[in-house]
Amino acid sequence: MRKFILLVIALLPFVSCQEDVKFNNPSFQGLRDNVFWRAVDARATIASGGALTIKAYTANEVVTFNTSAAKVQTYVLGTSASNAVSYVLTNAEGSITYATGSGFGDGQIVITEYDAVNKTVSGSFRFNAKNTSNNPLGGPSLNFQQGIFYKIPVN
Repeated sequence: MRKFILLVIALLPFVSCQEDVKFNNPSFQGLRDNVFWRAVDARATIASGGALTIKAYTANEVVTFNTSAAKVQTYVLGTSASNAVSYVLTNAEGSITYATGSGFGDGQIVITEYDAVNKTVSGSFRFNAKNTSNNPLGGPSLNFQQGIFYKIPVN
């Protein structure tokens, strides 16, 4: 009986372990005003002229990135309308829009990988966007930092 108990004790670590692996692929996340934020869905499209648009969604938020191309490089925000970010929050009180554009807002979108074969795009971002809807329920600006997007499918 003692050997049986020792055998059960010896086997217990091997049968009681379970590994729950959850992949976050694709992923779009960052710190929005110093609070962790993650999109539940993200998609990208390339226009006929080569401009890239990435949209990330939650239940009531949409973050949209526009870059002039889908090339691996850094796109500076706040200097042109072709490289811009917008964030729209919609709730029962209405919607609040934050954006960067030519002469307002700042930041950058860095595309670190564009996989033309598997049609995915990856990179990082950070930005300060201005409240363009003048909605008093939102603050004057919105900050995203330490943002990443990984393997976003491109249609």
